[in-house]
Amino acid sequence: MNKRSLNKKSKSASSLLKDFEALPQPDLDTSKGIILYLEGINVSFDNFKAINDLNLYIKQGELRCIIGPNGAGKTTMMDVITGKTKPQAGTAWFGQKLNLLTMDEPQISQAGIGRKFQKPTVFEALTVNDNLMIANAGKKTVWHTLRHQVNQIEQEQIEEILLLIGLMEMRNESAAILSHGQKQWLELGMLLMQKPQLLLVDEPVAGMTTQEMDKTAELLNSLAGKHTLIVVEHDMDFVRQIAKTVSVLHQGSILAEGNMEQVQNNPKVIEVYLGQSTTGRNVNVA
Repeated sequence: MNKRSLNKKSKSASSLLKDFEALPQPDLDTSKGIILYLEGINVSFDNFKAINDLNLYIKQGELRCIIGPNGAGKTTMMDVITGKTKPQAGTAWFGQKLNLLTMDEPQISQAGIGRKFQKPTVFEALTVNDNLMIANAGKKTVWHTLRHQVNQIEQEQIEEILLLIGLMEMRNESAAILSHGQKQWLELGMLLMQKPQLLLVDEPVAGMTTQEMDKTAELLNSLAGKHTLIVVEHDMDFVRQIAKTVSVLHQGSILAEGNMEQVQNNPKVIEVYLGQSTTGRNVNVA
């Protein structure tokens, strides 16, 4: 292989994460500083090439934004990473030792890769607190989990997550009464209960208010470093709040990569988004 402010009194989200850190997953070797390698990935569906010789490298602890027009291959890329779709060609490694293409979806999840879809999927009939308990249940049934006596370590973990996602005051409320944004935060909290190393987050602010968007940006920024995040998003105002590195996906491969200013001024990106060749123009990549 070619190796490739959510607060508790004076506590910030970042300081909370010092108490709650993602536990290292077995056999995950990130000694080279790279947590995810995708190389030469090709995926076709009925002669349509969804992913075309995709190469992507994600550093441990970074927050990477992936943007691109509809049909660029963003969802298929995440499907490959999580094991839902197997490519016809290429390699995908999690750290130095874990070959994702030899693992199924449960194995990949257990290894430390979590995925949050665009539409929140929480248990609306249960309380916020119970949703977090179930997320931490592993192979236990829902009934067993709800009857389970939470120990001190588990309770502290739940409370840290509640503070982090800003839902402590609603912990005993039904998840059904949460706003759209709050449900998104709860689902993210449920993922964090599983202590993932890498989080894939799909359009986290779709349908959110401006205030919810700002709070989500704060939350995701606070997670970077303790976790690695790949965020797929169309809202460029939001991307500007969180992105240090942006990858532009087009026709299944990386068209451009860099900070937001570099991407906005890239002639190839401008041509794709405006549909014409331009020189020296700044474009709002949206």
